[in-house]
Amino acid sequence: MPARIDLNHKIHVLGKKEELDSVRVPGKVVVVLDILFATTTMVTALAHGAKEVVPVLDEAAARAQASEFLEDSFVLAGELYAETLPGFAHPAPLSLLEHGVEGKTVVYSTTNGTVAMSQAAGAARVYCGALLNARALARHIVAQHPRETVLIVCSGSGNNFNFEDFYGAGCFVERFAELLGAGADLSDAAQAARALYRHARAPQALLECRVGRMMVARGLQREVEFACRHDAFPVVPALEQGRLRLISGEALRSVPAPR
Repeated sequence: MPARIDLNHKIHVLGKKEELDSVRVPGKVVVVLDILFATTTMVTALAHGAKEVVPVLDEAAARAQASEFLEDSFVLAGELYAETLPGFAHPAPLSLLEHGVEGKTVVYSTTNGTVAMSQAAGAARVYCGALLNARALARHIVAQHPRETVLIVCSGSGNNFNFEDFYGAGCFVERFAELLGAGADLSDAAQAARALYRHARAPQALLECRVGRMMVARGLQREVEFACRHDAFPVVPALEQGRLRLISGEALRSVPAPR
């Protein structure tokens, strides 16, 4: 008889953060995605020398966290419903880099991405994912979490499905499938995300989706194009005691131009 193939790595995709309520998070490995722009910004900040990122639920929580840090040791950044919070740095990745993050703690509040990360905190491990670090993060998870279920969580927007997050999930599924071969046990949602990813073309597809069009209308096309850079940063940010830090990869020291 042929040897039995052990499908030892289950990969599942949640289409929006609200689906976390129906899933048993403890014991699972979670990758949170908010491609435009929360997780992309957090990956970018850490890849460019930020000491850590503290993702919080809202403006009040951000200001409370900031009060614990010395002046000039932190940056407050964030938005609510795509409007930059008063007194906060702009939350998009390149804008935040231009503000300056090297050596500092970034206290970060967004409408969806940081909320999703907080909601997933009870998982065995929570990672911050983006197109920018998909390959490095997939490799790390395959090496460090054999046979553990991986939940790729799309943040979505206000309980709505977002194209760009599902596209990002498909990118991760593709990376996992490349690494695991027959050892990848893909859920239907994971297969659907991969099919979308294979069909769509970045950056055009993300510029044309609902959130992408909104960002372009706000003058942020350059930020969207930057967010579409696949595998640009070989870094792995993980959530530890409420703070994102790099556990693999080294920070860069220059701001790359979007291609």
